[in-house]
Amino acid sequence: MRIPRMITAELRRLTSTRMSVLALVALIAVPVLYGGLYLWANQDPYARFPDVPVALVVEDEGTAATKDEPARNVGDEVAEDLIADGAFDWHRVDAADAARGLDDSAYDFAITLPADFSDALASVGSDEPRRAEILLSTNDATSYLAGTIGAQAVERIRESVAEQVGREAASLLLDSISEIRGGMADAADGASQLADGAASAVDGAARLDSGASDLADGARQAADGSARLADGTARLADGSADLADGAAQVADGNAELAASADRLGTAVDEAAAAVPEARRAIADELAANGVDQATIDAVLARLDPLDERVTAGNDRVQAVVGDIDRLADGSRQVADGSAELAAGASDAADGAASLADGAARVADGSAQLAAGIGTLEEGLGELASGAGTLQDGLADGVAEIPDSDQATRDAQSDAIADPVALETDEVTHAGTYGAGLAPFFAALAGWIGIYALFLIVKPISRRAVTALHSPIRITIAGWLTPAALGAVQMAALYLVLAVTLGFAVSDPLATLGIMLLASATYAAVILALNVWLGSVGQFLGLVLMVLQLVTAGGTFPWQTLPAPLAALHHVLPMGYVVDAMRQAMYGGDLARAGADALVLAGWLVGAFAIAAIGVTRMTHFRTLRDLQPSLIG
Repeated sequence: MRIPRMITAELRRLTSTRMSVLALVALIAVPVLYGGLYLWANQDPYARFPDVPVALVVEDEGTAATKDEPARNVGDEVAEDLIADGAFDWHRVDAADAARGLDDSAYDFAITLPADFSDALASVGSDEPRRAEILLSTNDATSYLAGTIGAQAVERIRESVAEQVGREAASLLLDSISEIRGGMADAADGASQLADGAASAVDGAARLDSGASDLADGARQAADGSARLADGTARLADGSADLADGAAQVADGNAELAASADRLGTAVDEAAAAVPEARRAIADELAANGVDQATIDAVLARLDPLDERVTAGNDRVQAVVGDIDRLADGSRQVADGSAELAAGASDAADGAASLADGAARVADGSAQLAAGIGTLEEGLGELASGAGTLQDGLADGVAEIPDSDQATRDAQSDAIADPVALETDEVTHAGTYGAGLAPFFAALAGWIGIYALFLIVKPISRRAVTALHSPIRITIAGWLTPAALGAVQMAALYLVLAVTLGFAVSDPLATLGIMLLASATYAAVILALNVWLGSVGQFLGLVLMVLQLVTAGGTFPWQTLPAPLAALHHVLPMGYVVDAMRQAMYGGDLARAGADALVLAGWLVGAFAIAAIGVTRMTHFRTLRDLQPSLIG
């Protein structure tokens, strides 16, 4: 019996009755129904999120108005943005309605912005900053994934609010830095002026120091002169005192001399005044005595020279008395003046001593002033140096702070609030969620389709085995029948994926070729199991499907699997089918897809060889059950 005849006989058996045809069509449609319906249901679930009902509870009381900031309710702002965005079917309700909605599955999850939401956000600029909270309420009895989706939604809200708060804080910070820069520039100018003034002050202090030194020297010389003056005035005072005493004694002596001279003058004056009377008395006495007039005249003539001498002596005596009186008066004036001189000299001596003391203090003060001015000069020099350093530092600081305008600061605040932008560089792109799952479910649907076919397909013709036909031809015929039917399944599934669901396929021929190769490989593997183990092998085909379902890496990366399952990923064929389809569908590395195809070809050849060995065994070891007539008749 040739291979076409064996295949034709098997197909005739499968279509011998109307029920057989219906069964065959139903089994052929299994991959299309399984893969197509599942992928249709999950074609793009993210696009349906706006239909997911979500409760939004805003209990935020907002912040009160201040002199610097108006009243604000961030919770209301967030709610308005969320509703306007339309990412979900938002329902703004109170806490009680949200709780009832979660309990009766009216809402998939609920998000609550608490009463202190705005206050907590505003506390960032206070002494007691705290985090604002967003409450997520879920009900896994409604949907477990709804909680995961809700957590992602809350994270997006958190990122959005954090970005907004960060932008406002960064804007305030940058504006403050700009103001600081202006202040530093003014301070730098002031420091420059201070440095210039300090330098001028240093020069003035140097001149003042020189003058103070000269003043100290002059004051010291003045102090020395004042000391000598004090000594001289002290001696003058002593001499003046002695002079006053001597002058007083001379005045007293002259006063006594003047008194004696006055008495002498009076006596001489009286004697001079008595001479004329004495002449008259003598003349009268002579006349009385009978002396003639001539004798009397002769006698009086002799007395005239005496009279003249008495008068001249009196004049001289009176002149001398006058001189003595004037001498006495002058001596008294000299004595009085000497007393006053002595008193003045004493005062002068005291003043000169005070002057000497004052001059000495002035000299000491001038010396201290000179020393202080020297210290001042050094301090002013340090001030000038420090002011220069300050000016340089402020100038460097101003240079380090960028001089930005408001637009630049706004751009900077945006970058600070959201410093990392996600730019996706896609080597390949699936397009939608359903397209991302298509390789996995197509690979799985291919196995299910082949497995279902082997429920009615007889893997090996017992009649051919009994007739001792070639084991290779028997094996080929047993493999080609399900492989051909599997090809129909994969072609139909491909049309559903590419046409009905509209998934983008980068390389249609490569994708369809991998699906056909996968179905042929699955047919060889299940054929080998059936040849060697019969109904047990059919059951093991189901177990092998389950193993590949969890190890193929169709949903989560295979690296997340436990070690034993991860090892199976590198052995079982479905993982290679998934990887090859991804490369072909998404425009990936076709060389990698070719390598996966070689592995599948290896599985096909290996499974076929094992099946052929099993068929060969059957031709040599037959039982009575092998002789039972075949259903193909």
